[in-house]
Amino acid sequence: MLERRGVGAAALALLALAGSQASGADLPDIKQQGTIRILTVNEGPEPRFISMQAGPQRGFDREILEGFARAHSLRIDFVFLPSWEGLIPRLLAGDGDMIAGRVTSTTERRKVIDFTNEVFPTRIVIVTRKPQPPVGTREELLAQRIATIKGTAMIEALTAAGVPAAKIDDSFRPGELPGALRARQGLVVAWAVEAAMVAQLKDPDLELGLFLSPPESLAYGVRRGSPRLLAALNDHLGTLRRSGTWNRLVVQYFGQKAPEILAKAREGK
Repeated sequence: MLERRGVGAAALALLALAGSQASGADLPDIKQQGTIRILTVNEGPEPRFISMQAGPQRGFDREILEGFARAHSLRIDFVFLPSWEGLIPRLLAGDGDMIAGRVTSTTERRKVIDFTNEVFPTRIVIVTRKPQPPVGTREELLAQRIATIKGTAMIEALTAAGVPAAKIDDSFRPGELPGALRARQGLVVAWAVEAAMVAQLKDPDLELGLFLSPPESLAYGVRRGSPRLLAALNDHLGTLRRSGTWNRLVVQYFGQKAPEILAKAREGK
């Protein structure tokens, strides 16, 4: 959810036209070449979805995708891009076989490419730090000045909730919100729930309050010409859910409270 939504409607329309003309490799072609190329973005110093750092914590998405690759006798080539804006254009250009790593499946994006079933639920949540009480209602939210990151879905959610632009402080960069909550008593932050849960693991004084915007899904994206790859990914995700592996990974990377928090995020209230 943190990823910027810099590809506007007009640009997405042009991408959709290009995508309809593109002939991408499907699963049989990928198996023939022996490698699946996954376009992604570096999340920052402590990635939770795809990590190339040494150690056992390889990332929630990386563990899922490595299991998929093993099941189909494939190697993985992660292709890291500098920003989320480049993921769909590079996918349509044939520079990768799929996109992954904390990518939101939005209505506009689904006009251009296909997305898998949900990999991880996401939603914007309002975060405070004790002794500041949690924000529980829209009325309480409108009485606050809210910190967040410029150009992200958090800004969209605050605007949709009726928060005036003058009450939004978007001067923060990715990675700065945890420190700001510790340093500035009374700070109120709009954050993606997956990032907020990670921050709460390190700082139990953080309080998750009101959810904004409708529930959304993080998912994997493929070109329209890859129906067999899409079906195989969905089959793999379904197997992980039925086996309990998905729940285990959620707790491993996002903490014991994560299933309860995600259940609330899905409620749509």
